Amino acid sequence: MITLNQLRLSRGSDILFSQADAAIYGGQRIGLVGNNGCGKSSLFALLRGEIEADSGELIMPPDWRIASVRQETPSLPQSALDYVLDGHQPYRQAQHALKQAEQEANGLAIAAAHEQLAAIHGYALPAQAGELLSGLGFLPAQQQLAVAEFSGGWRMRLNLAQALIAPADLLLLDEPTNHLDLDAIIWLQDFLKSHPATQIIIAHDREFLDSLCQHIWHISGKQLESYRGNYSQFERIRHERRLQADAQYAKQAAQRAHLQSFVDRFRAKASKAKQAQSRLKALEKLDAAPPPAQEQGFQLEFATPEHIPAQLLKLEKTALGYGETNILKAFSLAIEREDRIGLLGRNGAGKSTLMKALAGLEVIQSGERKIHQYCQIGYFTQHSLDRLEATQSPLWHMQQILPAQSEQEHRNFLGNYGFGGDRAYDAIAPFSGGEKARLALALIIAMRPNLLLLDEPTNHLDLAMRDSLNLALQAYEGAMVIISHDRNMLRSTCNRFFLIDQAQVSPFDGDLDDYRRHLQQSLQAQLEATKPDKGSPAPLSRQSQKRNEAEIRRLLRPFKQILEKAEAKVTALETQKQTIENRLADADIYLEENKDKLKQILAEQTNLQQALAQAEAAWLEAAENLQAEEMKYTPEP
Repeated sequence: MITLNQLRLSRGSDILFSQADAAIYGGQRIGLVGNNGCGKSSLFALLRGEIEADSGELIMPPDWRIASVRQETPSLPQSALDYVLDGHQPYRQAQHALKQAEQEANGLAIAAAHEQLAAIHGYALPAQAGELLSGLGFLPAQQQLAVAEFSGGWRMRLNLAQALIAPADLLLLDEPTNHLDLDAIIWLQDFLKSHPATQIIIAHDREFLDSLCQHIWHISGKQLESYRGNYSQFERIRHERRLQADAQYAKQAAQRAHLQSFVDRFRAKASKAKQAQSRLKALEKLDAAPPPAQEQGFQLEFATPEHIPAQLLKLEKTALGYGETNILKAFSLAIEREDRIGLLGRNGAGKSTLMKALAGLEVIQSGERKIHQYCQIGYFTQHSLDRLEATQSPLWHMQQILPAQSEQEHRNFLGNYGFGGDRAYDAIAPFSGGEKARLALALIIAMRPNLLLLDEPTNHLDLAMRDSLNLALQAYEGAMVIISHDRNMLRSTCNRFFLIDQAQVSPFDGDLDDYRRHLQQSLQAQLEATKPDKGSPAPLSRQSQKRNEAEIRRLLRPFKQILEKAEAKVTALETQKQTIENRLADADIYLEENKDKLKQILAEQTNLQQALAQAEAAWLEAAENLQAEEMKYTPEP
């Protein structure tokens, strides 16, 4: 059991929360929610023993083992599978003891090490690590690749797998669904349900929290409050409490106004002076209740498109790819007025490539793209934020897309999305990821599109903004194609699904629950395929197998070299980007005397963001090309 008793926690001079009382019992799963910067990650640091509370008590069993996800992964030569096994320290300790005992030819020590391995089920751990990696989207061949060969997002998956395999009494998961596609999120959700540890989860995924959590801890207004139930139940209870607080405040305000009116009317009259004095004392005793806290919110709303043709866009017998490498075989897809299409499939299957084809980008190898003359596309990609001009303001961006409108019209529009007043004139460089995402969505809304192409629009959005976007999409009258790992959004907004798998695009006949079962069956088939088949022909000799593997490596080497160069370029640019962001985080840079220096830094940031977007696109193309080649040499199950 973990107990918080009158706990106060600060970051520098800022109080995050105080007088916090809460308890967690063994095996519970807690959802930790609140606005960015409210103290969620600081509470995790406190639980890990990295920081201390200002006052109060944190009571936790001293022998509890804590597992959490590392935020950094060095470029290591060891395999992905071996790296994941490093997360199980008792296993590594037993392995080390066994190796040392064998070197010393110590029979008793060898037996003791084997007993220890058996006690922790160590002989099954490599297979368990493989299952974890498969669930998180790693193909069997990828599990033997060096950690250094994976991009940042895939390395975060390795860190997650390392935390999941660790023996733990308390599991701390800070945004575990980041860097995961829908397939991996569904698998992770099922895995955590069967994990015996007490879990505290920070997430912006409503369905993930609803499915897993029995309690919610909410940090707001420098207070930590505990709610029984999942996230949806927490929202209902909180809404009811807000209504009660509003009613109490209104009731007391009316009572104060009534007493004050009596005092003002009769204080000067001798016959009523005594009663007036009595009312005045009652008024003084009546504590003024503070107005209920109002959390800032922004309501997204799509205007009705001017025209919505019956058929907006069609891909006819279209094959997609990059250069000579095919990603998706020839298919046809028509988007009609009423279509709300969700694209399903694992990372790298070609969902974003299909979205690029719909947007008219150069990925069509054969076939034809037909678009109606009145089709107006609003395209949001994972790189939309990088395409914003860091040195320019929200107002400047509005003037670029709608030059005919007046400045006041632009300011009125931007004010609805949190960019009112002087904020409309500020350079966007210091904006948070969530603010930039909100601006990018606002710019799309301003264009009044009749076809939305949304590739992971909820990245960088907190739960409140996700809910706002969800409601806006439900009310949107145009057509839509969306890629998202937010299942609540897919369930609420889509009426059709298409599955992208093994280079093919096909309608998926079912809902997300059917897709979950499809994934479970596919994963089981993949695991079964890796097991030896007693009825299969005799395997190749070791020498023949080595020759085959060497030939495959030779054929794949050019693709890997291209990917490695692309990865190195992305890494170098990300390092430069972090250096610039560190310089922009210095408050002195915004002083008047540093105006020219700031302008230079912002210009560098803009150029760097554009270069990084191009480098990431090149890396994605190289990764998809390599994956397509690897599939040629992966035996069919």
